[in-house]
Amino acid sequence: MRQVFPQVVDNVSVTTLYDVPRQRIATAWGSRPVVGMCMVQSIDGSTVVHGNSLALSGPADREVMLGLRQIADVVLVGAATVREEGYGPPAKSGLRVGVVSRTGNVDLTTPLFTSGAGFLVVPESAPVAQHPGVNIVRSGIDAVDLPHALSHIDGTFLQLEGGSLLNAAMIEADLVDEINVTISPNVVGGDGPRLVQSSRDVLQRYRLSHVCEDDGFLFLRYVR
Repeated sequence: MRQVFPQVVDNVSVTTLYDVPRQRIATAWGSRPVVGMCMVQSIDGSTVVHGNSLALSGPADREVMLGLRQIADVVLVGAATVREEGYGPPAKSGLRVGVVSRTGNVDLTTPLFTSGAGFLVVPESAPVAQHPGVNIVRSGIDAVDLPHALSHIDGTFLQLEGGSLLNAAMIEADLVDEINVTISPNVVGGDGPRLVQSSRDVLQRYRLSHVCEDDGFLFLRYVR
C-alpha cells in the first residue's frame, strides 16, 4: 500500500496508518468508545453488489478491515448485514461483535453467538429471551438508544461496519468519530445503498487524515 497524502510513503503498513492513540469519550452516562466507521463503496457510491460488499472488496481492502479489527475492542454491526455478509466468529481472540436489532429477530444459534463473541444490542421492547452465553444490551423503548447503549459497551475503540441504516443512525446521533472508507475501482449502477442511508439531512465536517492507494483502490481516512 502506498500513501499519497499527507506525504508520499511507499509500502506503508496498516498498523502504522491506523493504530493511533485513542481514549474513551466522556458522555452523560459516563463514557463510550471511540467509533470508527469502516466501509467499502464503488466509484458511484454503492456499498453492495447483489446484496453484499464482497465483489467491491480486494486484498488490500480486506487487509485494512482485518487490521482495524486487530486494533478494535469491539465491532458494531446491523443484524441485516450480519445475515447478508455471513458474519462468523472473528479471527482476533477476545474481539466482541455487537449486533444491533430493533426487533430482536436474530438467530442466536449461529457460530457468531455460540462462540461467545457475539452479543445483542436491542431496545427494551424487543422480545428476546436470555440465551446461554449471549449478553444483551437493552437501551431505548421501541428503537435502540445508541448513545446510551454505547456507554454500556466496554473498550476504547469500536469499529462500525454498517449497514447503511445503522451508519445513518450513528451519524444522526453524532457518534462517528472516524470514517475509514475504501473507494473500489468499480462502477455498480443500480439503486443500492450508500455509505449512509438517512431519512434526514445532516452536515458534519471531518478532516482528511490520509489517502493511500493499492491496485486502483483508494483508502481514505477522515477524523473529527
